[in-house]
Amino acid sequence: MNRGTKSWIVYASLLVLFWGVWGAFSSEPNSRYGYPNEMIYIIWAFTMLIPAYFAMRGNTFDRRPIAAVYGLIAGLTGAGGQLLLFHALANGPAYLIFPLVSLSPVVTVLMAMALLRERINRLALVGVVAALAAIVLLSIPSAKDDSNSHGPWLLMAVLICVAWGAQAFCMRKAAVVGVNDATTFGWMTISGLLLVPVAFVMMGGFPSDAPWQAPALTAVTQVLNAVGALFLVMAFSRGKATVVAPVTNALAPVLTIVLSLAVYQTLPNVWGTLGIVLALAGSTLMVYSDEKSGESSVAPGAADDGADMSPAPQKS
Repeated sequence: MNRGTKSWIVYASLLVLFWGVWGAFSSEPNSRYGYPNEMIYIIWAFTMLIPAYFAMRGNTFDRRPIAAVYGLIAGLTGAGGQLLLFHALANGPAYLIFPLVSLSPVVTVLMAMALLRERINRLALVGVVAALAAIVLLSIPSAKDDSNSHGPWLLMAVLICVAWGAQAFCMRKAAVVGVNDATTFGWMTISGLLLVPVAFVMMGGFPSDAPWQAPALTAVTQVLNAVGALFLVMAFSRGKATVVAPVTNALAPVLTIVLSLAVYQTLPNVWGTLGIVLALAGSTLMVYSDEKSGESSVAPGAADDGADMSPAPQKS
């Protein structure tokens, strides 16, 4: 596959596969063993080292300040948003927090259109709107959470939404200015590790009564999460942020629901069913529109789609 093809579809599909499976089983350590979410974060941060190692093989680490800036922003907004989400869920209702957070692709799309001048035709716009609606519908739990609804959870949910939207934009922007995928993901890995002490303080100490199955299951599921994050970086370097963000955020929950139906015999609610239909329709429209345009969206920072993912040499 050469640089002019729509290779972003391949990496977006891999992302949906990995994040869809991860989403179906990610809550197991906490729900089954009471494993703290902060501990899950800590294990996730270290699992990021695995795909980072393979991403860096045969690639040059871009030492330019601009690479560090966009890489660190992408990493800190992503990891910081995750930690903030734990705190928000402890103070507010999940059935209101998740729909707000799920609007992060709106931030990405608006930033890409305003700052990267990405164009979007009418057909793709319909797909974007459908996908965004699907994301919100898919994030509505089947039953209302009984969490206490007082406190600053609303502001935290908005901050998480903006942070994750900005993270996706920074991934695309880094590729546009010539930063290779491995470097961006490397800085994201470093950012996640930098916040491990924060997660430890939030947790108040390592859990002493957790069975070995809890960290083992966490490690397995979070590897899927980490590898999916690498595919997200690769998808953003090859496709427009206005398309990649809504498509990936809409389709991953669809696969999660399908797997949950098969494994847990859990049927989606009415909103979830409508969300699945909109996600599939919207994503199809966006992919079709992007293919029909014939316009290459591969950024300078994207690696050639070969076996070794080796990019053009970067200046230090």
